[in-house]
Amino acid sequence: MRRSAVLTSIEKALRVYPPQIPVCRRIRVRQLGFASPSTIRAMKALTFDRFGGPEVLEYREVPDPPSGPGQAIVKTEAIGLNFADVYRRRGDYHLEGKPPYIAGYEAAGVIESIDGDSDLRVGDRVGFADAPHANAERVAVPIEKLIPLPDDITTEVAAAVLLQGLTAQYLVTGSHALRPGETVLVHAAAGGVGLLLLQLAKVRGARVLGLTSSRDKARSALQHGADAAVLYSEDWQQAARDFSSGGVDVVYDSVGSTLLDSFAAARTGGHVVFYGMAGGNPPHIDPRMLMDTSKSLTGGDLWNVLRSAQERRRRASELFADVRAGALLITIAAKFPLRDGARAHTLIESRGTSGKILLTP
Repeated sequence: MRRSAVLTSIEKALRVYPPQIPVCRRIRVRQLGFASPSTIRAMKALTFDRFGGPEVLEYREVPDPPSGPGQAIVKTEAIGLNFADVYRRRGDYHLEGKPPYIAGYEAAGVIESIDGDSDLRVGDRVGFADAPHANAERVAVPIEKLIPLPDDITTEVAAAVLLQGLTAQYLVTGSHALRPGETVLVHAAAGGVGLLLLQLAKVRGARVLGLTSSRDKARSALQHGADAAVLYSEDWQQAARDFSSGGVDVVYDSVGSTLLDSFAAARTGGHVVFYGMAGGNPPHIDPRMLMDTSKSLTGGDLWNVLRSAQERRRRASELFADVRAGALLITIAAKFPLRDGARAHTLIESRGTSGKILLTP
């Protein structure tokens, strides 16, 4: 049947049954394929519909994200890969909604549209560190979570530093406010957070012992300012006690499974900050051990720190100032097209890199 004939049939039906106009007209026209192409937009995204290893990731076409009041659509240019993305893919973190899931919380790009009162405009370059579904060509981001980028901060640098840099920042200013002369043990010191954390610790006058998995990574930690480095394959608890008589003042543990060993590396009255579990779930801690050794344990999560638009912008501005001043050297270990996200996940889980891994749409 020709299109004109079909439309004539529809028009007749609408005249005969006016109460059904809204439903019949919309359904019939879509089923016949007459909807305007401009009303149906799709994008590419890195998704998974079951939990498991990197092999569950699938690069596929999905509908564009819906935008509502108080949101902006950001066309991504660089996407940060983080261990939290691995946790979600494995099923270690709770996920809302139904599959297929789109991982990722950190990216930078350009505003395509915006719905709400803001000093931001279409075409502005922005980044974000705590908005879901970042592993896609477009992301709907609450306006208050957008961070405007200065002219001298590229989208790649923003995607490489925002989530991990803001994490390192709160660790040295909030979880344990470092003072000049304090001694610090940094786990995974050549990783994305680790390299930034040891640099911010040095800026605050601390002495830093970096803990890494290889000689190459130990060299990277030393090149980024660590005073000394030790390998996981060595007796690193004793190395920490030798580095600072009796143990270090604070241990930043992002591995999780090493938590009890971290307490062994801390001095009497020392402090362990737990903020990740790249090596597996942490063991249970007996409070009596804390009492007997006068040691303390603090947990940390960036999302409990970024509580308002003003707080995000203030912290990001300080972070960008450190980058601008050369106090923070940003190391991009590897870049993968978004379609090769499974390879990127395999690489980050191998712990074979030093620095940040980026995805590009």
